[in-house]
Formats: sequence, C-alpha cells, structure tokens
Amino acid sequence: MAARPFIDYPKPKEGDDLTYVYPNDKNPAIRGLPLVLASSLVANSGFVRGLLWNNTGFGRVKDFAGLDKELSTYKPRVIPTAKPGEEASTQTILPFGPDVLEPQHTHHDVRYYSTADYHALYRSGALSPVDVVEALLPLVQRGQGSIYEKAFLVTHVDEVLTAAKASAARWAAGNPIGPIDGVPITIKCDIDVQGYVSTAGINPRLDDDAFGRRYPRLREPATTTDWAAQKLLDAGALLVAQNNMHELGMDTTGCNPRNGTPVNWYNPAYFPGGSSSGGASALGAGIVPIALGTDAGGSVRVPPSFNGVYGLKPSHDRTIVMDSGMCVQGPMAATVGDLKAAYRIVAQPNPDDPVTGKFSVSQVPAAGARRVIGIPREWVARSDPVVLEHFEKVVAHFRDTLGYDVVDIQIPLLSQGQAAHGPSCLIESLDKARDRAAPNRNDWGGMLNAQNRILLNIIQSASAVDLVKYNQLRTILMRHVAHLFSEKYPGLLILTPTTPMAGWKKMPGDDNYGFMDGNMTLHCMLYVWLANTTGCPSVTCPMGYAEPEQGEGRVPMGVLAMGEWGAEEQLLGWAGEVEDYLHNTYPGGRIRPAKWVDVLARAKEHKAGAGEGGDVGKASNVSDVSGINDASD
Repeated sequence: MAARPFIDYPKPKEGDDLTYVYPNDKNPAIRGLPLVLASSLVANSGFVRGLLWNNTGFGRVKDFAGLDKELSTYKPRVIPTAKPGEEASTQTILPFGPDVLEPQHTHHDVRYYSTADYHALYRSGALSPVDVVEALLPLVQRGQGSIYEKAFLVTHVDEVLTAAKASAARWAAGNPIGPIDGVPITIKCDIDVQGYVSTAGINPRLDDDAFGRRYPRLREPATTTDWAAQKLLDAGALLVAQNNMHELGMDTTGCNPRNGTPVNWYNPAYFPGGSSSGGASALGAGIVPIALGTDAGGSVRVPPSFNGVYGLKPSHDRTIVMDSGMCVQGPMAATVGDLKAAYRIVAQPNPDDPVTGKFSVSQVPAAGARRVIGIPREWVARSDPVVLEHFEKVVAHFRDTLGYDVVDIQIPLLSQGQAAHGPSCLIESLDKARDRAAPNRNDWGGMLNAQNRILLNIIQSASAVDLVKYNQLRTILMRHVAHLFSEKYPGLLILTPTTPMAGWKKMPGDDNYGFMDGNMTLHCMLYVWLANTTGCPSVTCPMGYAEPEQGEGRVPMGVLAMGEWGAEEQLLGWAGEVEDYLHNTYPGGRIRPAKWVDVLARAKEHKAGAGEGGDVGKASNVSDVSGINDASD
C-alpha cells in the first residue's frame, strides 16, 4: 500500500482486460441554423432522442461483462491523511520558497510575469496594487471597447478598487499578507463569490424582464463565497473580473454564442478551449497571472493547454466538496510558481468541513524518492504526429537529462471508461440546469443554447442501470491505478499529451450559433477524463508549439501528468521541470502571443500619466486598447 495513510484508498487490483479497443464514434457534427432546428426536433421527439442516445454509444457500458463483480463508486474521494506523529500538526499550508517568492527565468527575453514580479515593484514603491487595478479595468470590463472583454463577464469596480487600496496600505506599511497580496486574479462564473451571480456561462438577458421572471436564479447574486475563492481573497488577491465560460461547461471548445467566445490570443482562428475558456484566455494574454476554474472533464487543463499556460486539477474534493462525482475547483496560472502558490492557498483544509478538513497538506516528495514516468503507449499513439513528436521529446528529456525511469504501462477499459465519463457529466449538468431553472425546473431548455438543449435532451434517455454500471466501471479503473501507484511503480506519474491534437480550429459561423461535434469533443477529451473518473490529481504544462493550419500564430500544445491521490506537490515539482525545459531546452523557448499585454508596463504608464494630471480613477477611458503594449513572438 501507499506510504502515506489514506481514507478509502482503493484495494489495488490489476484490471483483467488490458486490451485497448479503439472507439468507433459516429456522432454527427451539426452547425449553424441546422443546429437550432435540430434542437427543437430533439426536444419534441422522444423517438429522435432515443435514436441519438443509441448512436452515442453511451448505453453500451451497461452490457459490459464483469461489472457486476465490483461495487459502485459514486465519488472518487480518496483522502490522504497525516502520517503517525503528524496528527497534531497545525500546518495548513507549505511554506513558500524562492521558486514562488522570486521572479523566475529573468534571463530570458520572453517570459510571463508572476506574482513575484508584481511584489518586487510593490516592495520598491515603483507601483502599487491600485496602479495595477486602474490599468487593468479598461481591459476587463464589458462595453468599454476592449478586445479582451469576451474573456470576462462582470467587474465590481468599487469593490476591487477598495481592496486594492487596502492592499496598497499593507505594502506601504511593510506588512503584506503573503505571496499573492495585491495580485490581480479572475474567477470562473460557476464558482460562488458573494455579490456575483453564478451563471455558469448562461446569458441572463438583463434587458429581458420576462426572461428574468422566468429564470429568477440567473439574476440572484451568491450570498456566500466558495472556500477556494475565499482563501484567495483572504490572501489579498484582487478579483478584477468574473470569467466567461462555455455554457454549463458542457464542451471543450469555449464557444459561447450568447456571451461571446473568449479569444485564443496565440491564434484567434482556434478556440480557447473549455470550459474555463475565459480564465485561460486572460492568462494567455498576460492580463492576470492566476485564475480559478472548475474541471469535470479537463476544464482547467484543456484551456491552459490551448492557451500556453498551466492548470492543476486537484484530488477529488480536496479544495471544496461539490455535488459532483467528477467536478473539482482548481487553479490555472501563467507560471508554475504561481500555480504552486494558488494551489497551496486554495487547498488549505477547511476545519469546518467534514471532508476537506480531513485532507493532510500535500507534501513534496522525499529526497531520493524514485522518479518514474509511465506511458500507455497504445493510447498515446492516437495523437496527431506533431503532438507525438513534441511529447516524445519531453519524455526523452526527462529520461536522458533528468534521470527519470520511463516504463510502459497499460490501463484497462479506456474506451469504455470514456463512454461512461461523458454521460456521467451530462447527467450532473442536467441536474444543475434544472436547479438553475427553479422554480420551474422542467423549463430548463429555454435558457440554454441549441447545442446544450440537444445534449441534455439526449441524456434523459440514460437509465438508473446506466448510472450504476458507469460507477462500477469507475471502481475497476480506480483499483487498477491504485495497483500501479502503490504496488508496481511507487512514485509513478502517468504521462500523455493533454489533448491529441494541436488546438481546435474554428469554422465560419461557429461563434454565431454554436455547434456540436461529438466525435471531436470525445477526441479532445481523450486523455483528460481519466483523472476525473478516478479522482486523481493532474497537471498540464505547455510543451511546445505547432505551426498553424489556419490563421496566424503558432499553436500551443500541452503535456499531461496524473499522479496518485494527494500527489499535487509531486506534480507541481514535475511541472517546474517542464517549465525549465520549455524555457531552456525547447528550440526558441517559450513564446507569447502577438497581443500579449505587458500589464506592469501599462501600470507604469498609467501611473506616470496620473502623476502628470491624468484621470486616475477613470478606468473606463479606453482610446485604443487594441494597440496597448502588444508584444510579438
């Protein structure tokens, strides 16, 4: 068994059938007005819903032999607890070292700013948090002419300015709270923050009174703040905007025809990824160094991969207990140092919660601990050639330069597992949609776009038997990875690409009506779903860039690692090594998009202009946002 004690650690058992079966998905792609017409047809015809349900293949899992031999696992919650002698420890967060507190990669011409860069200027007095917020407000507010606005929804200007002034006072007194005090962040719009409406990307149509009466919950601000978000705010972070997202988080593109689709600034002809599209877009553009998102099927990993930044999906229920067997809240960041800082802050155990309060603080691996990478070769081989080429170079670097052991591994029932993951997420999405439609829960379809109306109507064909079998299959997968982690390869990290393709290309009209391409969605999620199903932590890092097939600008690609439950710090240490590889070994090093925003230079310019009689408090004065501090590759 694993060295650290756990609650509910699965009994390790190697899966019986390790043959990888290549899935043969046959879901049609529908776009434009045909999508809108199809949504009406599916909503009004049980026969059509049944046909589409059978076509998805989601129902085939219940007939897979051998599932009845396992108990169902409805939540993949495995809690790492304290070692003997640590029970009385009051430690709730690991201390921060130079990798967080000092600017990194400063000798490179191209890098992303971290919280340490902000703090260096705050400490010297060259800038204050107020200068930064006032420089950012024109970029993040809707309706101010910013080319970046689609990444954001709502900004409480007075609140963030008040918080910035309080942070500035702490810095002036030499008493900052910690490593993110005064640093701008954003939070996804399906995370509760007091005073903000958690719309989950659904457009509340504020100019339509009838719509508001029909769906009052889309106008009701949250009365409390989720634990992870509150920990960031308690640490002095400045919430400059709420992030836009893919509606209900139900795809991996980020396409939102009603709120607008955030831009992938590396190449605007590609989607930003979903569902945490707004946060990843803002990170890729350099606007903020940290964003908080949610992940039920790669949503804090696929968007960072597409936008050239980092994302960490924590162990299930570590940061907050959600009413979900798949979804967690986790950080995304432009640098590994900031990913580490954000993770440690949001993962502090909540003493008032009977679940998160039991988690011990994730620990850095002991010196001399075995370092081993496992690669499921047949699975990885489904990636596009350019992705495979970059992935193999990363693996070779870790093996030949850093001394990792590299082993081939197998994982059972991968195609069946993904066929169980998708409908499990859709069932939970239907439940959340009905709740948001309260008090008229059966009227949920009227608030959604055409794609999501189709998906949630189809999932109504799922049965209770399907749900039971999905979670029996989950048990088999959890027991198998427990076998790999605790018995066969202690210290193992399972490596794959983050997505099998280099970005997701847009097509004309996608942003107007949305679209549905089930085969491409499943392909995009090929590797990320396993961590959600098993509850294991997983991190994505940029590993390089592909030449575009359309548009201008090289397309980022990510490498994905999954570790044992509670191994977040191990994953973050590995991510730091990938970051070093990208800066120091990858040809040309890290790049930034053409319209990357130099926030600190912009803040200095704003401060200088204010000192010469400029209008300091008027963050709405945007003469030409599109030309501000653009940085080329």
